[in-house]
Amino acid sequence: MFMSNQTRLIPITDWNQYHPWPPLGGMRHIRFHQSAKGFDDGVFVKVGRRVLVDEQRFFECVARQ
Repeated sequence: MFMSNQTRLIPITDWNQYHPWPPLGGMRHIRFHQSAKGFDDGVFVKVGRRVLVDEQRFFECVARQ
C-alpha cells in the first residue's frame, strides 16, 4: 500500500471546516504576523490569490510554542 508523506493544504477560508481553532480572524492575524508569532515561512503557501495552510507545519509550530 502506498502511503504519502504529503501534508494537507487547506485554504485559509476553509480552515474551520477541519479544525475549530483558531477561528478565521485569528488565522488571518497569525498569517499577517507570522514571523513575530514564531511561524515558519512554509506554513502559509500562496497560490495565485489563494492562501493555503500547511496543516502539519502549522501544528508543528504551535507545538514548539
